[in-house]
Amino acid sequence: MNTILYFSAQGPVYETRAYTKADVDRLIHDRGLQSLGSADRQFDFWFSSTTPGCQRRVNRRATELLLATTNFTAKTVPLLRGAVVVATHDADGDLDGLSWQQLDQLAARNRSLSARDERILSRRITRDLQRARRAPQAPAPAAVPVAARPRTTATR
Repeated sequence: MNTILYFSAQGPVYETRAYTKADVDRLIHDRGLQSLGSADRQFDFWFSSTTPGCQRRVNRRATELLLATTNFTAKTVPLLRGAVVVATHDADGDLDGLSWQQLDQLAARNRSLSARDERILSRRITRDLQRARRAPQAPAPAAVPVAARPRTTATR
């Protein structure tokens, strides 16, 4: 059984199953799938580098877990957006499910975040949200009609 964690863009975290990278692609909607590993190379964070407009918000829970399991600091951890899948891999590097011990270990690491780290991360997420609100929404480019001009012949 390949149990993985699915951090939805809306906030809830689900335990689900995936057997191949294609299953992860389907969960994340196949938009440039990328992966980061934990510091101990035990956990893999799968995410999309490009998210649809409705999923541009920071996935706080997944970002916190990435912070707790890597050597990133609260100032340098990448802000993960959209859906994120956390799994592990076998000796050959293929996708594998999380054991109960690994799930417990993830929960313990997530609880180990300091109040300072949470504060710094909250400020970064708030600034990111404010930047997104201030940024003008790029309107869809309007089709500009090109007026046809009659061809004239040049005489010398």
